[in-house]
Amino acid sequence: MQAQREWPDVTTVREALARASSFLREAGVADPPFEAELLLRHCLGWDRTRYLISLGEPMPADALACLIDLCQRRARREPIQYMIGTQEFYGRPFRVRPGVLIPRPETEILVEQVLRHAAVIWPSEQPLVVADIGTGSGAICVTLACERPHWQVSTVDLSPDATVIARENAEQLGARVRFLRGDLTQPLVEEGLQVDILVSNPPYIPSAVVDTLDAEVRAYEPRLALDGGADGLDCYRRLCEALPAVLKRPGLVAFEVGIHQSRDVAGLMKESGVIDEVEIIPDLAGIERVVVGRAGTPSSQR
Repeated sequence: MQAQREWPDVTTVREALARASSFLREAGVADPPFEAELLLRHCLGWDRTRYLISLGEPMPADALACLIDLCQRRARREPIQYMIGTQEFYGRPFRVRPGVLIPRPETEILVEQVLRHAAVIWPSEQPLVVADIGTGSGAICVTLACERPHWQVSTVDLSPDATVIARENAEQLGARVRFLRGDLTQPLVEEGLQVDILVSNPPYIPSAVVDTLDAEVRAYEPRLALDGGADGLDCYRRLCEALPAVLKRPGLVAFEVGIHQSRDVAGLMKESGVIDEVEIIPDLAGIERVVVGRAGTPSSQR
């Protein structure tokens, strides 16, 4: 078979792992052993326990052919998440495909901060109205709906591809989410809907920078979910301009931001006229990653 001709020395699962890891290392992939294992387990259809106890087993020819194909695609910098079709977020598996931004670990901080601040402002069982602007894979809205099933979570996106994938994730994870199509807060304004919490991870890469990103981001992930305009702040301006119309008092706003953007976004929140307190939270690398604004809260009214 073709696979056996390309990697003729591979006969066991362990040998397939070593060959895949070596191939990815030569291709310049950042973490060859980790990615080789992910691809190998995907081709075999095994969980990690089955994989660890079966390294000495013969490598099936069809799985080897699958592994060679995926390694070659990865060498061309196709994102591994698109190839295997999933990405874990907040401890849950999310389906991802071309057409949606791949969820990043940094965005988990955004979700954590929404949950933390909400617990301070409102009683734990209050059925809050929440809007996530920019659905993507549904990582934010679905996670919030799973973590707080009594919240009324809506999400907005322009992309029909994103909405389809996010619906799949909501269904498979048992999350109750209302999906709206539109541009940022437009559907909320048209409905006259006001929310207790507005959360967003909008496009924030400056336009001129998008084309300089790593190939696996630039060539594969949707530009609509990356390009934030000339200075990367276009969406934040529009979101903050809408706050007087869409945010209840008390209210909570939380945005993920790019490097060197936190102070500007905090300023835009303040300029909206409805945000009384702003907090900036760094990620694990020390980059100021999340900006949280509170409106009309008791602590700000004292």
